[in-house]
Amino acid sequence: MQQMMGDMDIAFPNLGIYLHNVPKTIMVGSFGIAIYGILIALSMLMGISIAAYIAKKTGQDPDLYWDSFVWIMISAIVGARIYYVIFMWDFYKDNLLEIFNLRGGGLAIYGGIILSVITIFVFCKKKKANPRLFLDTIAFGLVLGQVLGRWGNFFNREVFGEYTDGLFAMRLPVSMVRASDISESIASHMQEGTNYIQVHPTFLYEGMWNLMVFVVLVIYLKKHFKKFDGEIFLVYLAGYGTGRAIIEYIRTDQLYIPGTKIPVSMVLGIVMALVSLTVIIIGRRLAGKKKELIEVGQTETDGSGSVSED
Repeated sequence: MQQMMGDMDIAFPNLGIYLHNVPKTIMVGSFGIAIYGILIALSMLMGISIAAYIAKKTGQDPDLYWDSFVWIMISAIVGARIYYVIFMWDFYKDNLLEIFNLRGGGLAIYGGIILSVITIFVFCKKKKANPRLFLDTIAFGLVLGQVLGRWGNFFNREVFGEYTDGLFAMRLPVSMVRASDISESIASHMQEGTNYIQVHPTFLYEGMWNLMVFVVLVIYLKKHFKKFDGEIFLVYLAGYGTGRAIIEYIRTDQLYIPGTKIPVSMVLGIVMALVSLTVIIIGRRLAGKKKELIEVGQTETDGSGSVSED
């Protein structure tokens, strides 16, 4: 593996992979379109397509999900940007116009999820649909869309972790990453005569984790483990929150709770996982008791309704 890298190259030395001239944008005439943006758009389209497919398979109206697409897409982008700007306010307060510059990245998935969930409840109320069932259905597309969307970070040379020499170690030219993302540990491991950093590809870890969460959701659906509406979405939140909290620990582009050095996404991931698991346990118990009451009621009705002849 060579010691000097081209500015547009990306390498995975321990896998023997060296990629030359990996672009950040695709040129259409004289206009450049960020691959990051293309993948985010494709991930949303794929997500809603999967949700519509799941809806059809579970006896729902797929058109309901297609009708929600534009509203969810807008709320996801706006929410993700607002969340990011809030926790990076020290930068944006002196660069207000940069708030609208989405081409350089800066979308936080938690903000997108929060505003999208609010939008879904409003949308379902207007459509007289079950919002918890809607969330269950869209969870499949959401988590798989995140798998694709994370590759936007690959092309943007962002969302990486601390130094590593593990199997998936990734090398990026220093000139192509934000200086603020290069920690002291990463800098201290840079070898003399080289122009790259070697880091954890945390975007890849999260994508692989989300793929496993998707498999769990599919098993949950096929094996009929679900006991109440909203449970599958809670499983997604618990699974994603757990993985994100672990992976966030090694990321170098963390967003901190104001006035602290505590990563907000790590805290939110842990809280989200714990709350979701608690609600799942309570919800399953209540669903079990409700089922027992219904069965008892049916038994009593059958008993009282029987007629005996002397």
